Amino acid sequence: MLILVDQDGVLADFEQAFYQAWQRSPMQQDFPAIAPEHRRHFYPRDDYPTQYAQATRDIIASKGFFRNLRPIEGAINGMKAMQEAGHEVVICTAPINEYQHCVPEKYEWVEEHLGMEWTRRMIVTKDKTLVYGDVLIDDRPEIHGHRAPQWQHVLFDQAYNRHISTTPRLTWNQWQTVLATL
Repeated sequence: MLILVDQDGVLADFEQAFYQAWQRSPMQQDFPAIAPEHRRHFYPRDDYPTQYAQATRDIIASKGFFRNLRPIEGAINGMKAMQEAGHEVVICTAPINEYQHCVPEKYEWVEEHLGMEWTRRMIVTKDKTLVYGDVLIDDRPEIHGHRAPQWQHVLFDQAYNRHISTTPRLTWNQWQTVLATL
């Protein structure tokens, strides 16, 4: 099985990093950070008042943000176990529009946490529907693009996507069970 795995929110803990960065920012005094378990939207800007939209983008686009994300618990072992189980596993990640730091830092993150050989198994694209695979494991509730995807979307469980009940759901604790049902 060719398994595409998103990076942020699936492998790397975007939510906790954003929460901590907001707590350290001057905006924290005006509007307290929203804990990851209380977020309800995929994009942080949609959980914060509109006057903070640029501040949310500035945090995410800042140098070191993507590089310093912590691995989600079980993600590194899960990726290696999928590969060892005979699956072809590829990281399929989308850059933010302010990509200057994001793109190289995503590669640096993968090299540090999974090893240099995994950097050769990365696809960085704004449109995941153009990528062939059997399964895409992604935390984004809806994925749209130029084509009907060739892969089946498996939703990686996050607080902001728990309202979706029509897509198979996966965590690193039970990935084998979910993939066996596909």
